[in-house]
Amino acid sequence: MAGKVIYTAEAHVDGGRLGGHGRTSDGVLEVDIALPGADEPGTNPEQLFAVGYAACFGGALSAIARREKVDLGEVGINSEVDLKAADDRSFDLGVRLNISLPGITDPEQAKQIATAAHKVCPYSRATRGNIEVEMKANGEAI
Repeated sequence: MAGKVIYTAEAHVDGGRLGGHGRTSDGVLEVDIALPGADEPGTNPEQLFAVGYAACFGGALSAIARREKVDLGEVGINSEVDLKAADDRSFDLGVRLNISLPGITDPEQAKQIATAAHKVCPYSRATRGNIEVEMKANGEAI
């Protein structure tokens, strides 16, 4: 892999989606894993991905704000991750990011900042061309 590694996350999961349990090596995150929509305690990989993507995208927005020397205000991101059944009996994901930039009043500037963040966010880069990602910035579709 190219590039200088600046951080490595380590986690272990026993059991997968069905009654699984996951934990990070530092012990900060420990979760029971359940099937989506199951009537049992636990989270599912799609929820974890939604939180991870939103948090990562928030970091990318902060990086763009520093570069552009703008105040985004208290950024908020609502993320939705769809688990979809494909025709070949495999599964796909779809993502919707609804980005709130209260410090930006110009709709075009909000879209520009979100688009720039989408170019540098590691989650966006990792999924580009693999899953459909829909975005809105301050309620405007990008």
